Amino acid sequence: MDKNFNYSNLKLGIIGGGQLGRIMSHKAKKMGFHVTILDPTFNCPAAQVSDKHILGGFYDKEKLEQLVQETDVTTFELEHVDTSILKELFDHGHIIHPSPYIIELIQNKYEQKKLLDKKGVPVPAYKDVKKEEDLAAFGFPVIQKAKMGGYDGKGVQMLKSEADVKNALQTESFIEELVDIDKELAVIVARNIEGQIKCYPVVEMLFDERVNICDIVMAPAKISKETADKSREISIEAIKALDGVGIFAVELFLTKKGEILVNEIAPRPHNSGHYTVEACATSQFEQIIRAVTNLPLGSTKLISPAVMINLLGEEGYEGEPFIEGIHDALEIPELSFHFYGKTFTKPYRKMGHVTILDDDIDQALQKAMQAKDILKIKGSKKI
Repeated sequence: MDKNFNYSNLKLGIIGGGQLGRIMSHKAKKMGFHVTILDPTFNCPAAQVSDKHILGGFYDKEKLEQLVQETDVTTFELEHVDTSILKELFDHGHIIHPSPYIIELIQNKYEQKKLLDKKGVPVPAYKDVKKEEDLAAFGFPVIQKAKMGGYDGKGVQMLKSEADVKNALQTESFIEELVDIDKELAVIVARNIEGQIKCYPVVEMLFDERVNICDIVMAPAKISKETADKSREISIEAIKALDGVGIFAVELFLTKKGEILVNEIAPRPHNSGHYTVEACATSQFEQIIRAVTNLPLGSTKLISPAVMINLLGEEGYEGEPFIEGIHDALEIPELSFHFYGKTFTKPYRKMGHVTILDDDIDQALQKAMQAKDILKIKGSKKI
């Protein structure tokens, strides 16, 4: 795409119709683009705000080809897709970013780790598991990860002792040393077609330990300037190693000894970047559209400290969602409420999020915890 391309007619294709696709579509529509999404679920979150919905699965080669053929640029809101047809289309000149080759690499967490390690990006010690004895290579406790298909804590487990080996994941996997974590950090990095790179502030992620889902994001992270600079530097090196175009979330471990290690990379907008909608000059959702359509990247300036909390489906409920406490929550100053339009809730499903701005990050966190106590997503049926 050259600079003389007629952007008033641009057709954007998004593979995936969840909450990330929904907010991407919002931003693309703001810019006047035509948006087609591909998703197997009728009336999915992104379909509610897009121009066209191709109803099809992420491994349906025919529907994937239809999306690419009907649009000028194709991008992703998830990485679990069939890359074989996308690689063929990419090789024939269709604009697909990040490239299907990068998506394929990232789908395999072991291959992703190997590439980063080879390129000199710091990662935890790891080892391929070819036989059961390999699980004990680092001693115990140790982290076992499925090579393929894991997300939101799925496909990851701790083996605390040799007795746990009988419960090991029965799939292709690798092990990682158990890192002595001080904080879990993340950096959103954008890279456009011309190689321009922009980095967002370093954020801290807090997890719901019951299901290992990122629960709270604090922007900026409460870390030293030196640690923040080093985190950004390592994150940029990781994306350069991939040679990727789009938005990438680099998840990092800050160890108790002060080391910074890359955990993994998501090749799309990410939960840790939701705060950018209200708190940054350019949101991650607009930034990915700029990146993949060969437009200049926007400013990543943090306008205000912010805390984001996920709104997860309440335990003990499923069915049609019911939002409890919205009136009281919206009394909290500088609170923005996002509901994703999912028609069915179940325990721990991501149903929405809230972002709170405050000049003082501790005050923002206090208000966020207050909102978390007030807002509950319940369902029509008790389980």
